[in-house]
Amino acid sequence: MLRPWNAQLWLEHTPGRSLHARLVNQIVRDIQAGRLLPGSSMPGSRALASQLGVNRKTVQLVYEELEAQGWLYSQPRRGTFVAAVLPEHGLSEQDQVLVLDNSRKGRPARGLATRASHGVQHTEVVHRYANDGTPDVRLLPFEPLSRAYRRALLRAIRQDYLDYGDPRGTPELRQAILGMLAMDRFMPVVPEEICVVRGSQMGIFLSARALDPAKGVIVVEALCYPPARAAFASTGFEVVACPIDEHGLDTTALERLLSRYPVAAVFTTPHHQYPTTVTLSMERRLALLQLSRQHRFAVIEDDYDHEFHYESRPIPPLASLPGSENVIHIGSLSKVFAPGLRLGYLVADSAFVDRVAEEILLVDRQGNAVTELALADLMEGGEVRKHIRKARRQYRQRRDCAAEGLTRQFGGQIAFALPAGGMALWVNVGSLVTSTAIPRLQAAGFHAAAGADGMVHIRFGFGALSEAEISQAIAALAREIT
Repeated sequence: MLRPWNAQLWLEHTPGRSLHARLVNQIVRDIQAGRLLPGSSMPGSRALASQLGVNRKTVQLVYEELEAQGWLYSQPRRGTFVAAVLPEHGLSEQDQVLVLDNSRKGRPARGLATRASHGVQHTEVVHRYANDGTPDVRLLPFEPLSRAYRRALLRAIRQDYLDYGDPRGTPELRQAILGMLAMDRFMPVVPEEICVVRGSQMGIFLSARALDPAKGVIVVEALCYPPARAAFASTGFEVVACPIDEHGLDTTALERLLSRYPVAAVFTTPHHQYPTTVTLSMERRLALLQLSRQHRFAVIEDDYDHEFHYESRPIPPLASLPGSENVIHIGSLSKVFAPGLRLGYLVADSAFVDRVAEEILLVDRQGNAVTELALADLMEGGEVRKHIRKARRQYRQRRDCAAEGLTRQFGGQIAFALPAGGMALWVNVGSLVTSTAIPRLQAAGFHAAAGADGMVHIRFGFGALSEAEISQAIAALAREIT
């Protein structure tokens, strides 16, 4: 196989008591620093031995050790490659020394930390990992995904999918989504009621575009996903906030708003409310649907993380319940796999989907047919369901780890309810800081906001963090608020 570049390795300043350990540590260090990327080709053992002036057997033994540890993998007749999913242990033979870079005034040099810190300093860990609940792309089923992409590309070429297509998405993915919704969410729909979009945010924006601001305001939850609020405002709607509590959207308060405003739509995140993580109760779900029919407004249901529930089966989506004819259901495949895949879907009556398709023709024309075919392949083959089961177990462990770590670090000085699902905790830190600390916490990378009770809360995302990284993020939070 032709290599675009030959990786160069230097051992002059690498820690290790032996040549073997130094070479192991240098390769691990280059992988952690991002110099050797996942999937990239390693030099052949003969070529690397010649480059470093060492015995070829030494290089072969180093490669074997790194394969055993999970840093590398080999393929017959193709070579040795950097693993797509990396281990969480660090350097070889207990040589995990902390090399200092004088230009950084004694701080750890980038790329020299163990895998748990991803080669970044603590402040960088905060900015990168104190997220508000994103998935961990390291859990992606890379091999099945790559094979699905290859099949999808061949199919797209052979069946003319690379030309202009349906703005509502490929028939294959819409059919696969239909099957998932019917089996997993009790939603009997037809393909004409499904539109593929580039993530749930696009679905929210297109819903706003397809609705009429002249028909009234859009009601959002008092604590609301900021990009959704911005999307509604950008399309000409007045946005009105409705209170929430431990049971989700307050439908009694919504009734009062309905007596004061004409309402075009209500936007809600019922599965795990953003940002508070509470679940909208069944009683309130039914009340919301009844109000929707009575006052003839749309309900925009952002079901962004339905797959990730841990204690029991989730409450069925609004769109699956009786009287849901006014519901616009928005889901995300980006949360299942990775945000960068940019895939979601919108489910509504066919007339509304047609209006959304007209908007797509104006701004995007259509989605990515190859990605859609690849995801449809994985869904139909059961790989998506398998990945969800694996990720769900991992995220539950991380939720419990985050809860235990926060309790151990702060004790009774903080408060939070353990969510039944999702990838974040809504942590009340109001006994430690006042609202004046919110800008500082946000600048440090934490999603901080005043809760409905007026106290400062942190939305602590644990989904994208290993257990070691969760501990680092908690320690970083402690430095900011204590």
